[in-house]
Amino acid sequence: MSSRKSMYLDLSVHELIEQAIQRGEGILAANGTLSITTGKRTGRSPNDKFFVKTSDTANEIAWGTINHGIEEKVFQKLWDKTLDYLDTVDTFVSNLQVCADTKHYLPIKMISEYAWHNLFACQLFIRPQDFYGKENEKQEWTILSAPGLRTDPVYDETNSDATLIIHLTERKVLLCGHHYAGEIKKAIFSVLNYLLPPQNVLPMHCSANVSKQGDIALFFGLSGTGKTTLSADPKRYLIGDDEHGWSEEAIFNFEGGCYAKCIDLSPESDPVIWEAIRYGAVMENVIIDPITLEPSYDNASITQNTRVAYPIDFVKQRIYKQRIDRHPSVIIFLTCDLYGVLPPVARLTQEQATYYFVSGYTALVGSTEVDQVETIKATFSTCFGAPFFPRPPEVYASLLKQRLSNSAAQVYLVNTGWTQRSYGQGYRFPIAITRKIIHAILHGHLNEAEYSLLPGFRLSIPKALPDIDPMLLDPRKNWKNALEYNAKLKELIVQFLENAQRLNFSQSIQSAGPTLEDL
Repeated sequence: MSSRKSMYLDLSVHELIEQAIQRGEGILAANGTLSITTGKRTGRSPNDKFFVKTSDTANEIAWGTINHGIEEKVFQKLWDKTLDYLDTVDTFVSNLQVCADTKHYLPIKMISEYAWHNLFACQLFIRPQDFYGKENEKQEWTILSAPGLRTDPVYDETNSDATLIIHLTERKVLLCGHHYAGEIKKAIFSVLNYLLPPQNVLPMHCSANVSKQGDIALFFGLSGTGKTTLSADPKRYLIGDDEHGWSEEAIFNFEGGCYAKCIDLSPESDPVIWEAIRYGAVMENVIIDPITLEPSYDNASITQNTRVAYPIDFVKQRIYKQRIDRHPSVIIFLTCDLYGVLPPVARLTQEQATYYFVSGYTALVGSTEVDQVETIKATFSTCFGAPFFPRPPEVYASLLKQRLSNSAAQVYLVNTGWTQRSYGQGYRFPIAITRKIIHAILHGHLNEAEYSLLPGFRLSIPKALPDIDPMLLDPRKNWKNALEYNAKLKELIVQFLENAQRLNFSQSIQSAGPTLEDL
């Protein structure tokens, strides 16, 4: 048996970067970031993710095509195999935390084969100096990350040579063969999405920011719809960019960092993110010039899903404690409509908000999953994050309804997708237009607007907003061919109706959705 290699405990950011460079894991780009390539997997691998099926979880998880079950004995055999493997390589250990909340925090022990995986976790989770809970008050969760250990589908009873398994009862997360670090972040998000609902906390795949006056805004949406970009507002304070909890008392961030897309990044369109990318950050799959070491953000030759991870400290306009003891004033559902028939903004009733939250209609943009093959396609992703929500959709829908009923939050549907015609023929709303719409929402202009009703979807759309062409606000007026518009409208409504058949909507929620009856 090989002797145990070195174990590095709670290294500093600088030490982890030095170790990563010395080990050939990455290079320093001209902007100071550690630049990494992740091999054949440049996104999450949903078919390789499992939950251990135990007596505690058997009736709590919505098992199926998203939440795959695995036997406990299979997990234990692979866990032991991974421990044996990690005995043969140097390992990096960091003690961290998730949830910026003294009641709901979880202590995390991150054990990784790669120094840069540990750096990623240190920058994305909450560091010990920012600890929100009490030492040793809760039992810790353990993450094992062994990218060099490839699984054998026959011997290990997995789907491929990479595997992610979550054991909710034993508080363990196992990653084998995964180089893409986003799997680490989203595994813990899945854990929290399981644990928090019984504690009357709504877990949310959303970004959050707050004004100087204390008005909180939440931005829901899948990757590529603008969630991180639109919440990174130089005139507002960032709470967090991706994962939050909404309890009866507060909004709080799950993380201590941000994980932003890099494709087509520029200081003009993304000034907050641009300034946050510096020494200490980690870039994944961004092309680096071999001579100048300058990153090429517009180069997608590896993947559209280029990423950068950095601590929230790198954002100048931020909330330090990442928890605010109040309810949001505004909730924005970001949807990327490929059909081009949804308006750039619509005001939702509480019933409509529940319907669109559970439906989660949008587009897959930027191939965040390995099987997307760099394509753009329409999808319905429950809670705007179906791969990360293990419980049945009605659990999260019920919590959202409670929060909306007990707060004054107004919900809006914002289309960051196509208009004038469908994807491939029309054009996508420019980020400048979407920013103006978000500005109008946050400054109360939507409260003062006069509305009309969009047939089919029965959405309330404003007739006019400051500094925006009124033609853009109504998709019917923005299309040149009314017959073509109506055909695409009906096509999308049919998709909504088919998707609704798999969801457990009450009659009141179902009736808030689109219909073909008034067309």
